[in-house]
Amino acid sequence: MTRLLDLRHVASPAVRDLIELVNLPDFDRVQEQVRQVRGCTRPVQLMGSTATLDTATQEILRSYSTADEPTGRLLTTCGNRRVSRCPSCSRTYAGDTYQLIKAGLTGGKNIPETVRAHPRVFATLTAPSFGPVHSNRTTKTGKTLGCRCGRTHPDGAPVLGTPLDPDRYDYAGAVLWNAHAGELWARFTTYLRRYVARALGLPLKELKDHLRLSYAKVAEYQRRGLVHFHAVIRFDGPDGSTQPPPAAATIEVLTDAITSAAGHVTLSMDSTATGPKLLRWGEQIDVREIAESSADAPLSDEAVAGYVAKYATKGAESAGTVDRPLHCYPCSGAGTTVTEKGACRPCGKCHGTGQAEPLDTLKISRHARRMIETCWDLGGLEELAELRLRKWAHMLGFRGHFSTKSRRYSTTLGALRDVRRAWHRPAEHDAPTSSGETILVFSDWRYLGSGYSSGEELLAASVRHYTEEQRDRAHRAKTEGEPWQ
Repeated sequence: MTRLLDLRHVASPAVRDLIELVNLPDFDRVQEQVRQVRGCTRPVQLMGSTATLDTATQEILRSYSTADEPTGRLLTTCGNRRVSRCPSCSRTYAGDTYQLIKAGLTGGKNIPETVRAHPRVFATLTAPSFGPVHSNRTTKTGKTLGCRCGRTHPDGAPVLGTPLDPDRYDYAGAVLWNAHAGELWARFTTYLRRYVARALGLPLKELKDHLRLSYAKVAEYQRRGLVHFHAVIRFDGPDGSTQPPPAAATIEVLTDAITSAAGHVTLSMDSTATGPKLLRWGEQIDVREIAESSADAPLSDEAVAGYVAKYATKGAESAGTVDRPLHCYPCSGAGTTVTEKGACRPCGKCHGTGQAEPLDTLKISRHARRMIETCWDLGGLEELAELRLRKWAHMLGFRGHFSTKSRRYSTTLGALRDVRRAWHRPAEHDAPTSSGETILVFSDWRYLGSGYSSGEELLAASVRHYTEEQRDRAHRAKTEGEPWQ
């Protein structure tokens, strides 16, 4: 007979829940599940089962059901890349991004090591100016000139990146540039191939028979709330990384083509609310050659991979905004819903505002608030409906992917995750074998929710503390030479 616990004297609900978990027959399995998700902030709760069947013998080779779990459910990681939402999963995402970028620079992950001899650069493309902002200007010699406002702002000052005169700042232009940044990048890659073909004296349609352009890029928010792109761009042979490019495809050719392409890309749009706009890249275009791996190299393979991985886990919150959507999901930010008879009525969830939470109560910077409000106002215009600016208001209008790569640059994030999952599976000799005929897998899963119970949250906090402690010890051992075990 199971003895019921009297926990009325325990004031904390979390402690009560933890005590109940500890007294489960298989508490070790509860701890194991929390450890397996590595202290994920909001793990996904699943209920269901899976079974592997050998069709020749009708033998069930392997089966699993959450009915056998002490809590009746399975926890899996949320997989969120943002460090502001889940430090644990974002650390895994950053590690995968590092390996993906590094493989395209030094080889590995089915990429030959000879790829490091291919011409490759690290390019940064920025947004143009939409009005003067507070910044500490410097000369080419590194001398600080201070801000146009007459002051020299300390590093990290909230005023940095905000307009000197908000009333004259082109907020509509800034939001629309963010919204079209992805399309500008697509046009840039098209122009880049044209300029490379021209430099090599080849027709554009024949370029792919001589070389390929491979790249991997990541978006980063500037303090002024505009995105800019960092990209590793590489010359390959016609079959990709396994072949060297022709001798005429040099670093100089690649650098000149990037500069020319970025300078000539334009995108025109017109709106009755904003007037005609000509969108283009900013004048600050930086292209640097990536040196071979060396501790003394200013821009080595490892440095570039680490830099890209760092920004792959950040979002618009680094520009002073929030990391969650602000539009109402039921009405998609419109403020109205359509009945079965086709009539429009105010949304019952947001009461007609279209907002998941009032914009005027957000604890954000004034500049970010103006950007969000501009997204909201422009997003309500029928002529700009396709931009879905209200959906992406929390991203200050940017609606593209944070990190992308060309198909042949290197491995994929999916392949890296498959390898990690296979590594965590039991050894092959521990797993049942089939007769060699077809194997079928039957799965039935249902989503229950997200997060931990209050008691599991205490266990997860201990996992996070232990993980961070181990990371700190490993870092001290690497930088200060302290022993680490």
